[in-house]
Amino acid sequence: MNAKELHDKTPDQLRDELVSLKKEAFNLRFQAATSQLENTARIREVRRNVARVNTVLNQKAAAAASDA
Repeated sequence: MNAKELHDKTPDQLRDELVSLKKEAFNLRFQAATSQLENTARIREVRRNVARVNTVLNQKAAAAASDA
């Protein structure tokens, strides 16, 4: 997932994406704690995707606030 794809989504779609990423992050942390996680790099990738989604959401909110 890159920022270009995220900019094309609506805020509602971004919030849904954020929820699913946070659920995935929780599941990955749970797997890591129980030594069932095979791809440890996935935790870092999901964490960064969460940050990307939050950044785009904040940018859209700031743009909406400056337009109003």
